[in-house]
Amino acid sequence: MIGISKLYCGTVEPSDALRYGRQSGQLPSHLLQFSIDKRPVVVWNITQRCNLKCIHCYAHAKARQQDNELTTDEGKALIDDLAAMGVPVLLFSGGEPLMRKDMPELAQYAVEKGMRAVISTNGTLIDAKTAGILKDIGLSYVGISLDGSRDINDRFRGVDGAFDQALEGIRNAKEAGIKVGLRFTINRFNAEEIPALFDLLEQMDIPRICFYHLVYAGRGSTLVNDDVSHEQTRRLLDLIMDRTKDLHDRGKPKEVLTVDNHADGPYVYLRMLGENPERAAEVLDLLQMNEGNNSGRGIGCISWDGEVHADQFWRHHSFGNVRQRPFSEIWTDTAADPLLARLKEKKKHVKGRCAQCRWLDICGGNFRVRAEAVTGDAWAPDPACYLTDEEINATQ
Repeated sequence: MIGISKLYCGTVEPSDALRYGRQSGQLPSHLLQFSIDKRPVVVWNITQRCNLKCIHCYAHAKARQQDNELTTDEGKALIDDLAAMGVPVLLFSGGEPLMRKDMPELAQYAVEKGMRAVISTNGTLIDAKTAGILKDIGLSYVGISLDGSRDINDRFRGVDGAFDQALEGIRNAKEAGIKVGLRFTINRFNAEEIPALFDLLEQMDIPRICFYHLVYAGRGSTLVNDDVSHEQTRRLLDLIMDRTKDLHDRGKPKEVLTVDNHADGPYVYLRMLGENPERAAEVLDLLQMNEGNNSGRGIGCISWDGEVHADQFWRHHSFGNVRQRPFSEIWTDTAADPLLARLKEKKKHVKGRCAQCRWLDICGGNFRVRAEAVTGDAWAPDPACYLTDEEINATQ
């Protein structure tokens, strides 16, 4: 994650992270990206079942429940292991996690074990009663996915009325006192919707939004040719920074982040270097603390069937299954899986312009799964990197 509001508007200084000691267990959620121990944030896709039909779903979600989901007891054993390991955040995802009836029970169990529990949802199932339950169990945050205004969103989600139902879910969560944020996946069909999302953020007084770059995985693997161009990505990042700054300057600050393309970090820094060199130096400090992409190190994923992945987009490669070995053992046993070992030190293995890039320590080599999807080589340059050769100081 790249904190646009934090980096560009100066809402977090380097000393903030240092003051917390930079240990995952001590850091508040908005500073976890700066942790030094990189205890993994774990995404648990607790079900593949979903009530929508999103065309870019990385999980290939289905309408029917699968018969291979971890049971409630298996889920609690998993949570015991994650808590003992020091995992700071457990993100419940899917499919649609609220289609699993024991999701509140599992989330409450995670909170009781000392973890922060958050949920990634399409928002359509959050009625007032459900919102109250989620508040009572101590859920830290609800991230609700929207892909644009009504017509665009419903086309992407494959169900008419999904937009209005999601807005109702946002209202119910806010009224229950739960922190709510929006999640938006950028592609060429909805890129022009970004201003509308900022308008919605302000109109509904939503405190947070994450703009996700497209990752070519799951059903999203069919959208490789529908990603935005490098030049358009640059324009969109400028737009996101401008709109974030506008809200900040008008006394309506929002937490704005971009996700899944760590080229955004150097891009923000280079813009700051031209506008405010003194602040740019602080931005560089924070980016160096962040260390870029952390798939297989600072973030991990567990599927509904117990398979362990480097992140939620690596479903074609499993490091093991928590039904056979605890996550904590699988995650640290680099001798058992060459890919896991390389991801934990991937800066040594990237090729081409990534290997030559002066921002490698900041970007971390960006998304290996995206490189693999396009080239067949997990260590090739990420095709979504939009920095020019001049900007990365690469040599041919």
